[in-house]
Amino acid sequence: MPVDSVPSLHVFALIARHGSFTRAAAELGVSASALSQKLRQLEKQLGVRLLQRSTRRVGLTEAGREFLARITPALSAIDGAIESVRQHGDRPVGTLRITTGLLTPIMRLLPAFQETYPEITLDFTVDGRLVDLIGDGYDAGIRLGECLDKDMVAVPLGGPERSRVVGSPAYFRRHAKPKHPRELTSHNCMRFRFSSSSAVYRWEFFDQRHKPHGRWYEVGVEGNLITNDTQLMLSMARAGTGLAHLPASMLADDIANGRLETVLDAWLPPYDGWYLYYPSRFQVAPKLRVFIDFMREKLNGTPAAP
Repeated sequence: MPVDSVPSLHVFALIARHGSFTRAAAELGVSASALSQKLRQLEKQLGVRLLQRSTRRVGLTEAGREFLARITPALSAIDGAIESVRQHGDRPVGTLRITTGLLTPIMRLLPAFQETYPEITLDFTVDGRLVDLIGDGYDAGIRLGECLDKDMVAVPLGGPERSRVVGSPAYFRRHAKPKHPRELTSHNCMRFRFSSSSAVYRWEFFDQRHKPHGRWYEVGVEGNLITNDTQLMLSMARAGTGLAHLPASMLADDIANGRLETVLDAWLPPYDGWYLYYPSRFQVAPKLRVFIDFMREKLNGTPAAP
């Protein structure tokens, strides 16, 4: 190790601990003369002698003893911080902060991920607004492809997404199933409010009959529930309160088990799906790298990078 890379305070503390330039130099793998020069520079900067030197021994001066007592806790904290950072540098540990707008396809995989990587703490924030990853201290975000900034590194999660309009069997026993989006005016439709703008989402549908390629259009629905919590909308739909317009990835189990039934499927084709995104390809932390590889393998069938 080059002696120039060793801070002067660490050199002083090490010499004081060993009571010897020779033993301190042997621990660092440098010459005793190089350490002696490093210490003289420190004493010159401070304007005080820290060590008494003789041919047989090295001892602390009164100022040296006081100085060592004051810097030892700080040096220990610095050493601990350096060791912690080094551990983060070569293995997947620490807290992984992720922001997402909805309950995405990866949610069902989180227990398996945590079992595989128990040293990673997952810190998820569900927030409808697009946050500043760097400014707000997030490692990554998960959003639909249409919402991403162009300068982000984006990893697809699970392929195209689609929305579904769903209601419970009990609700459809009381209300006829709509066959066209215009028939939603006679239904109780749960509405989603965006946290960022307070605007209420207008349900989107695709008209394939519009020439030449079809077009997306919006329908302003009505109902007695407005919320920014998609999980609440899902619970209310299960309870038979009304219809919900939600991503299919949230609804797969409920549809498969018959708790919810879909309507207007022909008006809801697939669109660009979910992506995990982060600011830079360089020096991706191991905790984020293993998360990306795990999700890609489980959702996309893509083997983890070597």
